[in-house]
Amino acid sequence: MPPTRSLLFAALRSTLSGGYTLTDLRADVGAAATTAFIALPLSAGLAIATGLPPQYGLYTAVVAGAVAALAGGARFSVTGPTAAFVVVLGPIVAVHGLGGLLLATAMAGVALLGMGLGGLGGLVRLVPTPVVTGFTAGVAVVIATLQLRDVLGLDVVLPPEGLPEKVLALARALPTARWADLAVAAGTLAVLIGWPRISRRVPAPLVALLSAAVVCAALSALYPGFDPITITDRYGPVPSGMPHLRWPWELPGADGQPLQASLELVRQLLPSALTIAVLGALESLLCAVVADGMTGDNHDPDAELVGQGLANLIAPAFGGFAATGALARTAASIRAGARSPIAAALHAGLLALALLTLAPQLGRLPMAALAAMLLQVAWHMADAHHVSRMLREAPRSDVAVLLSCFLLTVVFDMVIAVGFGMGLASLLFMRRMAQISEVRLVTEAAERGGVELPPDVLHYRVAGPLFFGASRRAMAALELLDPSRARGLLLDLSDVPAVDATGLANLRSSLERLDRLGVTVVLVGLRSQTLQAVEKTRMLEGRLVAADEAGAVALLAPAGSDGGKRPRGPRKRA
Repeated sequence: MPPTRSLLFAALRSTLSGGYTLTDLRADVGAAATTAFIALPLSAGLAIATGLPPQYGLYTAVVAGAVAALAGGARFSVTGPTAAFVVVLGPIVAVHGLGGLLLATAMAGVALLGMGLGGLGGLVRLVPTPVVTGFTAGVAVVIATLQLRDVLGLDVVLPPEGLPEKVLALARALPTARWADLAVAAGTLAVLIGWPRISRRVPAPLVALLSAAVVCAALSALYPGFDPITITDRYGPVPSGMPHLRWPWELPGADGQPLQASLELVRQLLPSALTIAVLGALESLLCAVVADGMTGDNHDPDAELVGQGLANLIAPAFGGFAATGALARTAASIRAGARSPIAAALHAGLLALALLTLAPQLGRLPMAALAAMLLQVAWHMADAHHVSRMLREAPRSDVAVLLSCFLLTVVFDMVIAVGFGMGLASLLFMRRMAQISEVRLVTEAAERGGVELPPDVLHYRVAGPLFFGASRRAMAALELLDPSRARGLLLDLSDVPAVDATGLANLRSSLERLDRLGVTVVLVGLRSQTLQAVEKTRMLEGRLVAADEAGAVALLAPAGSDGGKRPRGPRKRA
């Protein structure tokens, strides 16, 4: 693992050491302005989707965005609240309140730091695609469903239970639907879809939300009955500026009283905190990989996890909740000409400036307009084309994993979905490995490089990893060996990439059985990991180990015979 100090500020140090010019700064300022226009309404909307007032999304984007940009290992990633977290964070807010959410975020930050310092950045990429695709599509369905309350202007308080209970509550509240909110949502969605066909220089969310606010204000003045619900109506005025430093346990819990920090509370939040950490690591590294593909850059995954860990550890002290690399904002920043992580840091600064100067105006945004924006986010997040292609083309086992993660995310929550999906994917992978692991009798000399064996010497080749799920089945072939037909056995392990404790136990059992039957066994082709593992067991004491098949033939052939080949280095290991 590289020294710890090399993981801090990796992307920023790389940028400055390569030379940072005034031209680069001008490009970063332009990219920061474009990204801030997108992040401002989106951060507010995602906070609302989580169950918090909108300013907390902006606090998150400001603090976490600046810390991750400066301390992380990806030059172009933009960090902030993302839609993938909504289904994880919403239940925390419902049960433990704002204080519990910020405490869980800080705990996730510690976990991310540990993952980065422990060099686990590469391992996070091992999460199977069906798991990621399944829970991402499930999250999109949950987000879209939850927006129906604001799209229709329903007078309902959603229960903290799962999505089925929320859908039932929404259905019961349908008689309270308001035509003004539905009209605002439809108009905003039309602008979001149509504006990119007119211009891509100005972000569509900015145009759509500004238009919605202006039109609603004008119509409300002309027609007093036109009164769509605004942010101020729901949450009160948006406060200006950043909040003072406060520890999470000083903030209110679900009952409105200051959170009482305790070991029991930490235990209750730990599963959610670990889920936030794993999801944050996955999304951040995926974002960095996509950014690398767009720019030709190479990020440091461990340094990026360290940066994300610091961001999630520091942000809660200023009211920020869970954040990660945001793919859409990162892509927009790159397209706008970003040159370095300074662009993402400047975007955070512009959002802080907006909080100081535009907070009262933010309160005038219609809730239905923000809900329409999140509907579009959910649509892009679902990626229906990718999901349908996987359902058509992927193996049935992967389809089962995808559908399981999707359904569990929708019906229960993502913690259960990801845990079950990873477990199922691991079991299916082990089954595949068990199916390819085998012991096969080699009968053709051509398969051993033309080396001929005496008639009473058999050649068995073991193929595939000998691990707990496969070794018993693979070694079963040796139990069928007839000792009356063989006085010697050449056991070829050259196709065994790895062996575990169960594999070693089954190999030892087979060798001991053959020893009792009087069959001389020569081990051939032990690869590095297999040889080290076997040597630790002292299984090779008194055992013949040949450098290659020709040497093995010389050891097993009758006196005066070389089996048709000259020996090349047989040896005995003790």
